[in-house]
Amino acid sequence: MPLLYQDCTFRYGRRTHPVLNGLNLALAPGHTVLLGPNGAGKSTLLSLGAGAFRPGTGRVGLGRLSASGPRDARTYRRKVAWLPQRPGFLPGLTAREHVAYIGWLKGMRERDAWAAAPAAIDRVGLAEKMNDRIKTLSGGQQQRVAIAGALVHEAEVLLLDEPTAGLDPHQRRRFLDLLVSLRGTMHVIVSTHDIGDLDQAFEEVVVLESGRVRFQGPVSLFDSHAAPDCVPGRRLESAYESVLEAAE
Repeated sequence: MPLLYQDCTFRYGRRTHPVLNGLNLALAPGHTVLLGPNGAGKSTLLSLGAGAFRPGTGRVGLGRLSASGPRDARTYRRKVAWLPQRPGFLPGLTAREHVAYIGWLKGMRERDAWAAAPAAIDRVGLAEKMNDRIKTLSGGQQQRVAIAGALVHEAEVLLLDEPTAGLDPHQRRRFLDLLVSLRGTMHVIVSTHDIGDLDQAFEEVVVLESGRVRFQGPVSLFDSHAAPDCVPGRRLESAYESVLEAAE
């Protein structure tokens, strides 16, 4: 089912300028990357998609399920997992305890969540760290534990906000490999400023600027926006710059 934003407007507090204004966007199942400058609305878009925020006007939904509808919200939040840029962890928990706890929060029975946690942790390549306290893990490992929390309750959609921020090149490579391994099993939507190798992990690109969609399409079409004389290896960066320049 697609993640739908229908005529969505959102503003923070009493600010007169909306972050999103009449946004219409359909994100089909697959791996989608959200690009855009700071303040473009990427984090707000993901927060709305997670049901953490409610639009001032319009609707956010997964197929017929509404993110904020009183009868749909619980089911919706089981189907959609959201990881903000800095996932929170309860102090003192091991990786398994955290993943099982997330499963319980999402509606699993306690014993079922505990039994399912090892398989979810193994999927993210951390089986040997399952009983380690999260505070002892590296930033990249903590990010993978957070994703295991989404896998344990079999969410259909995974929303990731700047998941590679602060990761070293090796950790970033491991993370992208993990995203590739999820193809065909989860609908993944990622916001990032790292453009260079997005063609290896994503199928669709969405560019936001000033709360509006400036581009949506497959990576191959996005690549075609690169300048003819761009430096080899920088085609995607060039395409991004061209899309933003066209929006001015």
